[in-house]
Amino acid sequence: MTSDKAQTWVFSEEYVSESETIRRARDVAIELGAEPISTGVGATLRMLASCTGAKAVLEIGTGAGVSGLWMLEGIPTNGVLTTIDVEPEFHRHARRAFESAGRGSGHTRLISGRALDVLPRMAAGAYDMIVIDADVKETPEYLDHALRILRPGGTAVVVHALWHDRVADPARRDEETVVMREVIRVMGETEDFVTSLLPVGDGVLVAVKA
Repeated sequence: MTSDKAQTWVFSEEYVSESETIRRARDVAIELGAEPISTGVGATLRMLASCTGAKAVLEIGTGAGVSGLWMLEGIPTNGVLTTIDVEPEFHRHARRAFESAGRGSGHTRLISGRALDVLPRMAAGAYDMIVIDADVKETPEYLDHALRILRPGGTAVVVHALWHDRVADPARRDEETVVMREVIRVMGETEDFVTSLLPVGDGVLVAVKA
């Protein structure tokens, strides 16, 4: 990356400021080892939720609530964020963050458990937007469920889609990078989704269900 491109990237990432509640959740996420999304990715999720009018949003991978807080800023007040995580401790902190933002139990539903055990129980065509930020190796299976769970015109989002800048380098052959590279290839070729790859943060794959 040239110095000009690096400066542009930083400028873009800092274009939108995050709230004090999100900053606190970010500090908690880092302390817990739950890698939070960047500010630029958060602003992108908020924008996608807002411009699609998403009222029913499903998140796979709650962390400490950073991404959830961003999306709740874009979801209408009568919308609900359902978020799944296998770590109960993450949910305790996320619930506290959501309540601090005034979007508690009436706006959020936290489900503790392994996502691949929970997703088969989710209603078909019931969600406007699905955000995937969990075990990279299971991402293909999450997207299979997303195709069933999303309504027509619904949006699937995969964060960390460029996986620490490794995906674009064919010499990188670690398992997570290979899986994410294949996800991008398959999603770009399928007729089930209209897909775009955004160079925001660590990469954001956006796919609209056809």
